[in-house]
Amino acid sequence: MNTKVQVPNFSTETRGNGNVEPIESLIRKHPFFKDLSPHQYRLLADSAMPTQFRAGEVIFQQGDPANRFYLIQRGKVAVETWLRERGTITIETLYGGDVLGWSWLFPPYYWQFGARALEETDAIFIYGTPLREECESDHELGYELMKRVSAVMLERLQATRRQLAGIPERWLADFPKI
Repeated sequence: MNTKVQVPNFSTETRGNGNVEPIESLIRKHPFFKDLSPHQYRLLADSAMPTQFRAGEVIFQQGDPANRFYLIQRGKVAVETWLRERGTITIETLYGGDVLGWSWLFPPYYWQFGARALEETDAIFIYGTPLREECESDHELGYELMKRVSAVMLERLQATRRQLAGIPERWLADFPKI
């Protein structure tokens, strides 16, 4: 079980062209965190760092302790679960602009699904434990996170139901994502 998470102390991401963009700017641009207050963006940036995953790399495993989440910038990630009758199945595929991970916010703080990069993926790692603690005193931040994370949970629940019911993804092309 991989339970160690180290958060290096840096707040910028270097682009391939040599430009450096502050992590707070990247967080502000991500659709998941649209329209937060400047204070809330600073809190998020203080717990964030850029990260990358190679194709096939396991990001986290179902049942491991959950203390972080990811804003996907670029790439493709499978949200997976294991079923005794079928083995590992993909519940949903996430892309740039999506958010990965909600289990860090809810007891017992263990991953309810696993995640694996399907192709090289750039993401912003956000350490959730200090944010969860901040939500205890900053109820406005807590409310914003709960609204956004509950929408992700609903999307995963619906994706799980579709997968278990055997509904092909192509049949759902005309239905909007939450």
